Amino acid sequence: MAEITGDQRIQEEVLEGLATAVNHRRWFVELALPYLGDNPIEIGSGLGDYAIEWAPFLERFTATEADPDRLVALKERLAGDPSIEVRQMLLPCTEQADYSAAVSYNVLEHIEDHVGALRSMRNLVRPGGAIVLIVPAFEFAMSPADIATGHVRRYTKKTMRAALEEAGLEIETLHYANALGLLGYYMATSVFRLMPKEGPMVKVYDTLVLPVTKAAERVVRPPFGQSVFAVARVPA
Repeated sequence: MAEITGDQRIQEEVLEGLATAVNHRRWFVELALPYLGDNPIEIGSGLGDYAIEWAPFLERFTATEADPDRLVALKERLAGDPSIEVRQMLLPCTEQADYSAAVSYNVLEHIEDHVGALRSMRNLVRPGGAIVLIVPAFEFAMSPADIATGHVRRYTKKTMRAALEEAGLEIETLHYANALGLLGYYMATSVFRLMPKEGPMVKVYDTLVLPVTKAAERVVRPPFGQSVFAVARVPA
């Protein structure tokens, strides 16, 4: 049965801290934009930071959240934009719809039945539409921070490919992102046992290191990264 995992208080603190990483967020906003179409749905919108960035480029946008308390806050924050619908959703589910794409950032790693969740996303999207994902990379980086926030796994390109194919999706793009971020995350959370919250380390990385990493990865795809970025298509 689907359920919400992880300490919701710690999740909230991490989301609030990472909201200050503006350059990181804008990079990941750019990665998804070419695939979203005219009417996408976001699975697990959290505080709504990505929804706010994507919505001006789209005719319609649906933001979702599983946690009831966070859903209330999300509705309040996005109430001023009539192009954004906000609703509750917890995957896996049996709903079928006709969205142009489903985008989900750092959510799939929380879901025990991740193949079932991917099949649910497939059923929400019209044939030919995209499933756009970012998930944390590499099991060796599984830290107390991951466990506290409800992560049940981390991914490689190989395990992400296997899950997408088992869900009946056709892979279009699959690569690692933010190579230097993986090293920083591992040191901070596994060696020093810190939570990825707002603070000097996040600000320094986001301001000085992230722009260099982004520029380099536009030229050469790294062999590792903090995240796996994937785009898969619903079969026509």
